[in-house]
Amino acid sequence: MRDDYLQAALKIIDDPNILVNVVSRRVKQLKRGNRALVESLEKLLPEDTALREIIEGKISFELATPEEMAANARFNATRPYAVGNVRSGPPAPEKTHAPALQSV
Repeated sequence: MRDDYLQAALKIIDDPNILVNVVSRRVKQLKRGNRALVESLEKLLPEDTALREIIEGKISFELATPEEMAANARFNATRPYAVGNVRSGPPAPEKTHAPALQSV
């Protein structure tokens, strides 16, 4: 990540924690194939592209309002279990060997 881009982006988004979140979300989008919103003659890393987009005003962010945060907290409180790799029910059977390959 280029330090000059980082310092310029910190002038736009002055909270480093928010800047990291905005850049990381945009990097994920770029790595999934979304097009960059800025053009460059040099090959840039996705992180540098995201920083340039912030510097040039091509992307922005908005913080959640207290009402949105409260609604999200109520939603999460009503969920029966956590989201992610958590399973409910009996444990999956253990695999004792690698699956066999099938020829076509």
